[in-house]
Amino acid sequence: MDRLPKVGVPILIGIVLLIILIAKSTVTVESGEAGVLYKRFGGGVVTDEPAMGEGLHIVAPWNKVFIYETRRRDLSEKMNVLSSNGLDIKLDATAWYMPEVKNLGKLHQEIGEDYVQRILLPTIRSAARSVVGRYTPEQLYSTKRDAIQAEIFEETKKIISDQYIILDEILVRDVTLPSTIKNAIERKLKQEQESLEYEFRLVSAQKEAQRQRIEAQGKSDANQILSQSLNDKILKDKGIEATLKLSESPNAKVIVIGAGDDGMPLILGGSN
Repeated sequence: MDRLPKVGVPILIGIVLLIILIAKSTVTVESGEAGVLYKRFGGGVVTDEPAMGEGLHIVAPWNKVFIYETRRRDLSEKMNVLSSNGLDIKLDATAWYMPEVKNLGKLHQEIGEDYVQRILLPTIRSAARSVVGRYTPEQLYSTKRDAIQAEIFEETKKIISDQYIILDEILVRDVTLPSTIKNAIERKLKQEQESLEYEFRLVSAQKEAQRQRIEAQGKSDANQILSQSLNDKILKDKGIEATLKLSESPNAKVIVIGAGDDGMPLILGGSN
């Protein structure tokens, strides 16, 4: 009976050590993650094999696995940049990115887990300063925001193309100008709008005046043609036609043909 505790203690220690060994030898990679294996006695970071996928993995207890999130992530940054004329501009941008899973081992070996702070963020800042420096505050405030966004994205993507980082998009959410500059730009834009409205009304008035002149000229030409086409014979014929129509009326009247000074019929009277 006294020997049982002496035998049980080593067994208990062995079980504990076995549990620790198993725990050290298993790695679970969660959904949306991948693992980079580091072999302490086998050449360091594994770069010639795919990253470890989701699930349970058995590794030697002296090796280590570095876990990376492979889902698309967002990075928001507020930056102070200078316009083309040296004014301080505040830029609020968001980048969507993810690590390049097929080269995750190289990313870990050459850059490290903090690749966002080491590579991506400084590159976005540099590209933003370069792009914004090409534009005036007025362009930044009004017409060029989409162009600036596209240029920052293209410049950033070009720089990190060989850094094992996938950049999906960069969105410029806000551009903040100094209040005095912003107010001046708004006043200028308002004046330009009013000027455009005035020019529109002026052009409309000119077109209406032109239309009226054309219409008046047309009426004048028509009257002139009509007056030239009317002679005494035509007027007499028209008068005779009108008199004949009146004679067909049931009302009593006396019509004297050719009694007028100009040879036109005379209507002497009539009653119902």
